[in-house]
Amino acid sequence: MKTKKIKVGILFGGKSAEHEVSLQSARNVADAIDKSKYDVMLIGIDKSGKWHLNDDSSRFLLNSQNPKLIALNKKNVKNVALVPQSNGFLSLENSVSNTEKIDVVFPILHGPFGEDGTVQGLLKLAGVPFVGAGVLGSAVGMDKDVMKRLLRDAGIPIGKFLVLRDDEKLSFKTVVNTIGIPFFVKPANMGSSVGVSKVSKQSQFIPALTEAFKFDRKILLEENISGREIECAVLGNDQPIASVPGEIFVHDEFYSYNAKYIDEHGATLAIPAKLSKAAIKNVQKLAIATFEALSCEGLGRVDLFLKKNGEFVVNEINTIPGFTSVSMYPKLWEASGISYTKLIDILIQLAIERFEKEKRLKTAK
Repeated sequence: MKTKKIKVGILFGGKSAEHEVSLQSARNVADAIDKSKYDVMLIGIDKSGKWHLNDDSSRFLLNSQNPKLIALNKKNVKNVALVPQSNGFLSLENSVSNTEKIDVVFPILHGPFGEDGTVQGLLKLAGVPFVGAGVLGSAVGMDKDVMKRLLRDAGIPIGKFLVLRDDEKLSFKTVVNTIGIPFFVKPANMGSSVGVSKVSKQSQFIPALTEAFKFDRKILLEENISGREIECAVLGNDQPIASVPGEIFVHDEFYSYNAKYIDEHGATLAIPAKLSKAAIKNVQKLAIATFEALSCEGLGRVDLFLKKNGEFVVNEINTIPGFTSVSMYPKLWEASGISYTKLIDILIQLAIERFEKEKRLKTAK
């Protein structure tokens, strides 16, 4: 008897400044997923927030091989929506009919309106399993201010930071006296180094604030930590495991958006990182502790600094890390013995497993 394939809705694009990164990630997941086990439904969200179902898996992107020009193909698509209590059925725009039922959603949405708990809340209301952290883990993983406060309370080492809102003032002198110089300015709710600036002198201060406030009403000012940049991938729900660590060698001022996704010579990855056995265990322990302290599930990539004195400092977690051809998360698991295709399979099964457990919970007396 032929086993029915699981229908996986790959949700990508979105309204955030990381839209193009998401398109690259979606292309790689769609290529690598086990087609003998899963049927793929490609759901692209354009920059205005509209959802488009594309039936042609070979033409759902334009300029797919060029990260500078990659774009969502909106020709020959069905405009769709997901509504509460739909149990995975996408509603067709201007129609009373529905599409086929989605069994599980794989959101590959980076940044606000996708990685911050908004889409996760919608998926929970719709009653459909989804890959990755839930509403809480996604929200605190996105907000670097809340994230750092929770990590600090959990006794996890972090760097010095200040928070500034758009109706507040903070002098350059106060920042320097508190966290030192140089320092970084970044939006609280953004990833992929979008809106991030390194400030080394007073003349760069106001432009850095202006740039960060373009993307968020709350920004962070973080101390510059001199050290090696180490990343570790985490996988699992109740009993997460950590990958071998990797190291990033940046050939730019810092690990910018351009260095991550545009300039193929912007950074070099060393996987696994050259660390002692004790240091590797320490990284993995910190990565899992971070994952659990922030109520994450499914997957996460924890970024750390290794200072010259041997101390590790956690920078942040990424709850939907990149799945592009140069992304650390899948590469770290490949180095740990889990292929790209197998990794996708595990993530989908973890999503279904969590959903089935949550279905057994009582929602009324």
